[in-house]
Amino acid sequence: MRSAEIPADERENGNEGEMVEPSPGRWRVVPIQESEPSKLERALHERVKELNCLYGLAQLAKESPDSLDQVLRSVVSLLPPSWQYPEITCARITFRGEMFKSKGFRVTKWRQIARIVLYNEPVGEVGVFYLEERPPLYEGPFLREERILLEAVAEHIAAMAKRIFAEQELHDTNRQLRVEREALQEANTALRAVLSRIEDEKRDIQRQIQANVEKILMPMVYALAMEVPKSQRRYVELLRDNLEGIASPFISQLSEAHRSLTPTEIGICNMIKTGLTSKEIAQIRGVSPATISRHRERVRRKLGITGSETNLASYLQGIM
Repeated sequence: MRSAEIPADERENGNEGEMVEPSPGRWRVVPIQESEPSKLERALHERVKELNCLYGLAQLAKESPDSLDQVLRSVVSLLPPSWQYPEITCARITFRGEMFKSKGFRVTKWRQIARIVLYNEPVGEVGVFYLEERPPLYEGPFLREERILLEAVAEHIAAMAKRIFAEQELHDTNRQLRVEREALQEANTALRAVLSRIEDEKRDIQRQIQANVEKILMPMVYALAMEVPKSQRRYVELLRDNLEGIASPFISQLSEAHRSLTPTEIGICNMIKTGLTSKEIAQIRGVSPATISRHRERVRRKLGITGSETNLASYLQGIM
């Protein structure tokens, strides 16, 4: 060390090398001392390592890995360089029975452990171990900031696990929906084929019924018409018309278009279509004409033609 020369009268007021208050009108130079790297520099160096660790975790989250195992293998390699003595530091992560270790890992008594909590349930832990003894600090040989960093790492692991599990669940749900949609499409295709066969069978049955009516029943009706009295022939004609209508789609179309019609109302509609009057229908059904009139009104209301000038018989004939 070098210092400015101090007058003898001032040197007597203090030890050599110590700073002494100068007398009025006098000046002096404070001794210049060379120091070792400060504690602040070392602390800043540790904080840089911790920030690098947190940055590495942020990069992992940004890359959106598909596998949690891939995340944990990467995280466990980030930990040793981020601690105070990286050359003697190793790390281990356990998660739901799986274990991930850094290079040269060994369990020792110099350790820091943080739990990984997922949905309020502990699912594992992240631990940092020193392979050799070091001077005690905040938590054994570990810094207080290292405890904070370790807890942050555990929270980041839990957050990434939640995201990965949610994405996997969404992927599985979408895959299941695709499978179900394909199965539904196949079922619809099969159902359309079945319905097509049913329609073909219905047409075949309709043709068979029509052929039987024309070849067997109609000749009998014509023969009956020649035998009954003239006053009864109207009923025979009605029987003939109804037999002809069996093969007609009128009844089924009327039922499909207006499901609210009762079977009695459908029967009356069939008689109205053939041109029978309310009086004639009443005689056939054994009721009063007023009852048939009420049925007609209800039928008109259900068919949506109440209050219009539409002729009910013409309307029903148009359904055929």
